[in-house]
Amino acid sequence: MQQLTHIEVWMHGRQVGRLGLTPNKPQTCAFEYTAEWLQNGFSISPFELPLTPGLKIAPYHPFEGSFGVFADSLPDGWGQLVLHRYLMQKGINSNNLNILERLCLVGHNGRGALEFRPDRSLHNTPEYLDFERLAAESDSILADDAYMGEHLEELVQRGGSPGGARPKIFIQHEGAEWLVKFRARGDKKSIGKEEYRYSLLAKQCGIEMPETRLLEDKWFATKRFDRKPDGSKIHVVTASGLLQADYTIPCMDYRHLFALANRLTHSMEDMWKIYRLMCFNVIIGNRDDHARNFAFIFDNGWLFSPAYDLLPCGSSGDYHTTSINENPLPQREDCIRLAEKVGLDTKQAILIYDEIERKCREK
Repeated sequence: MQQLTHIEVWMHGRQVGRLGLTPNKPQTCAFEYTAEWLQNGFSISPFELPLTPGLKIAPYHPFEGSFGVFADSLPDGWGQLVLHRYLMQKGINSNNLNILERLCLVGHNGRGALEFRPDRSLHNTPEYLDFERLAAESDSILADDAYMGEHLEELVQRGGSPGGARPKIFIQHEGAEWLVKFRARGDKKSIGKEEYRYSLLAKQCGIEMPETRLLEDKWFATKRFDRKPDGSKIHVVTASGLLQADYTIPCMDYRHLFALANRLTHSMEDMWKIYRLMCFNVIIGNRDDHARNFAFIFDNGWLFSPAYDLLPCGSSGDYHTTSINENPLPQREDCIRLAEKVGLDTKQAILIYDEIERKCREK
């Protein structure tokens, strides 16, 4: 592969800007909007990349020299593992690739609406397929560090840039794009059914989620909220990307999510969405509520995204990765106190928490 020092960032058929590397060591990203985007576009990441002319330089930490909005496009966890094995098959050491080269491997197949050129991604063929075969292949990859597999290229094609530790693929199903999850090592055999049940419970608790399905009575699937019915893409940035927050460690409180909604969406409806999600995570014991598990979308304005990855899950020390009212072991009182602090009605906050708790007990 020819080493890249500059690439183009595109969205909806328009060039957003150019991304390069600084000459200093360690290298970091430098980004500049195009003149046309400055006139007719929007800030793709309002705090780190405001819509202003001139070169913007990324800090080295926490994303090894990348801006958070572009770090969101890169695979982590499972996606990174599969890509690393695939490149090894091709005689390429992924550890030697710079940030720009990694983004071009994502190309047009990433999450959200950002695309990177030159596009070095594999052609995506997301039609329906044999889940059992790819689930078995995924399990073999996770079990054996030396296993290269027979279907690595297909897994890379269908992976885009999915994050998280569990194997997952994108498929085309009933005219829409869906994300399908397989089991990780150590997961129960019923993990797909369990996640599906909790997705239905979340909706019963008033939490906005994409449509979910249990395919073949085994595989959890969720419709992509970064795709419209006509297939066009929606720009997505995680809380981690917006705040340059290291999602691998506890670094955030839910008050930061409320502050983001207050600054970006100016929507009381979004404030209540965050509150319901916060309460639900506390009540079901979803402690893996890290900064990449919350996102905002831009669709003629900023909105808090539908919820995802809602499942009882532990973390280091059984603390919530995102604290509530500065408490990593939050209780009902912390949720209500934080609601008061961010300006939500206390009586309504109490009613909502108790309603969600009752529905979760009845599940």
